[in-house]
Amino acid sequence: MSLKKEFRIVFMGTPEFAVESLAVLIQNNYNIVGVVTSPDKPAGRGQKMSQSAVKSFALQNNLLVLQPEKLKDEIFHEQLKQLNADLQIIVAFRMLPQSIWSMPSLGSINLHASLLPNYRGAAPINWAIINGEVRTGVTTFFLKHEIDTGDILFQEETIIEPDDNAGSIHDKLMVQGAQLLSKTVDAIINNNYFEVPQNQIKTIDINHAPKIYKENCKIDWHLQPHAIHNLVRGLSPYPSAWANLMDENGSLHPFKLFKTRIEEDNHQLDIGEIVSDEKTYLKVAVKEGFICIEDLQISGKRRISIQEFLRGFKGTLKMKAV
Repeated sequence: MSLKKEFRIVFMGTPEFAVESLAVLIQNNYNIVGVVTSPDKPAGRGQKMSQSAVKSFALQNNLLVLQPEKLKDEIFHEQLKQLNADLQIIVAFRMLPQSIWSMPSLGSINLHASLLPNYRGAAPINWAIINGEVRTGVTTFFLKHEIDTGDILFQEETIIEPDDNAGSIHDKLMVQGAQLLSKTVDAIINNNYFEVPQNQIKTIDINHAPKIYKENCKIDWHLQPHAIHNLVRGLSPYPSAWANLMDENGSLHPFKLFKTRIEEDNHQLDIGEIVSDEKTYLKVAVKEGFICIEDLQISGKRRISIQEFLRGFKGTLKMKAV
């Protein structure tokens, strides 16, 4: 029997980002002895029970699935131990207690969507774009107690193009990361790898990537145009940047922004003042120019182009962005 067939792997993940990695492992005939994912939960207007993307894919491929409510649960701990894994692979999953990540004989590895040590945390893709980075990438590393600080195994870089947003970079890194993960597992199976402690990597500044909350997504129109534009890119399509339109009566109309562009101009308008022909364009006055809104969504409505919005939303020129 080949080393690959003998080598026992437990995979842990939840969202679509992790599915690509699991798919590549299956395609390359690795021995996946179990999959750990989040419990089913109610979703949508009907609150019907919904499976994670990883669970759906795992069941389609006849893999054993474990869904612990609590990772320190004794029953789950024993179930995992019985799988006798040589290695655990974690992709977009919860923080693990040491008793879990240290269980396999070779430990656990993680795939992270940044070039560590930069952008440790829950939202590396979002923060890299919000901060105006022009490159990012994927990293595989061994887990240790402090989050995203383990010794690095492999890294690969990708360019963030000017028209990229969080959605497009997510998809690029999802594919790139899956291939890097396969390369990493091969190296571990063949004992052909070198670990690099993160404190040995020289970097000017280490940025962090904490979880995104609603208050992080609110647009401050007093910021520089590029900061506003990058916030929209970094949060598009989810969770999305948002602001309010205030009408002449002082009523607020919340809306989300998905796509913008910058127009430089030395205007004398007030910050937040709206300029529009009410047919084809709408732009918000900011410092040294305008933020031109191209795609948006009024609260409770669907996402539409600015042209669709202007056809159905009269009196825009009497409003102000706040």
